Amino acid sequence: MAAHSSAAVAHTGNNPFLRAVAAISTLAGWCSAGMIVLAVVVTCQMITIRFVFNGSTVWQTEAVIYLVIAATLIGLPYVQRLRGHVNVDLIPISLAPRARMVMAVFTLSMSIAIIGVMVWHGYEYWHLAYERNWKSDTIWGVRLWIPYLSIPVGFGLLMLQLIADLIAVLTGVDKPFGLE
Repeated sequence: MAAHSSAAVAHTGNNPFLRAVAAISTLAGWCSAGMIVLAVVVTCQMITIRFVFNGSTVWQTEAVIYLVIAATLIGLPYVQRLRGHVNVDLIPISLAPRARMVMAVFTLSMSIAIIGVMVWHGYEYWHLAYERNWKSDTIWGVRLWIPYLSIPVGFGLLMLQLIADLIAVLTGVDKPFGLE
């Protein structure tokens, strides 16, 4: 019978770097949750303005969209820390411990590389919006560099958490794929 993953949260041990990254990822999770709550409050306010007072809304829909997208991106490292991303562990479970370690190092390294590309292009996109002073084509006309900042920040924090996960596996603080 295959073993079950016991990793509910990324282990940090006594490593100060791993503890700091865990704290940053947790803070990002709280910020993400706050953005979701704020989006719900703004949505309720928008519904009240529209249907109770029969008024028009200017900024609410756009703000909710940006908040939910930012919450998704900023929440990525927290979900990684909790091991909440979808994974298929059929292959790691069936591998020997040494092969499992190699696979974990490979997949974490590839994930870091791919997320690094996302950080780079997200930064370029944010910087372009900032330098050219892009604004949304709505009445509100929000400066787009503000919501676009969540792209490099969210992926950057995810990459930091992935680096911490790789260090934890390499130093033996955490088991590959959380499997014994």
